[in-house]
Amino acid sequence: MYEDKIVVRRARAVDADKFIALVKELARYEKLSPPGRQEVSRLKSDAFGRKRKFELLMAFSGTEAVAYAVYFMTYSTFLAKQTLYLEDIFVLPSCRRRGVGMNLFSRLVSTAAERGCGRMEWSVLRWNRIALAFYRKLGATELGEWTYYRLTADRFAALSEMKAR
Repeated sequence: MYEDKIVVRRARAVDADKFIALVKELARYEKLSPPGRQEVSRLKSDAFGRKRKFELLMAFSGTEAVAYAVYFMTYSTFLAKQTLYLEDIFVLPSCRRRGVGMNLFSRLVSTAAERGCGRMEWSVLRWNRIALAFYRKLGATELGEWTYYRLTADRFAALSEMKAR
């Protein structure tokens, strides 16, 4: 079982397989397909390789990985400051309500403050009431006036050939 003490730290290369296991748990939780072999390889390279594409915090109960947060910096032209963008934060369901998410989030807030960020941003699935309640409890503001869009790689070629009229 899990220890009471939770340790949050920057992930290390030796944590790669534990990170991937948590990503697969998130996929299961969100009813999505887990990353395949190629995606797993890219995730490991992007998290732990020479040219890292994102930063990764992990939470441990003893030697057991119980949560993670993936984040990176974007930029706000209106604030003229960096924004810490939280791509994923996931806590194993068996470890929720133990302060794990708060510990991870607190570390992210500290990182944003240390780097002089003007804000933090993230997206939440509308059906994830647990996450929505957590963020409201923190005092986060829902950006109801914004609608998020996504363009996937399978559309890049077709759209790159389009010309403005």
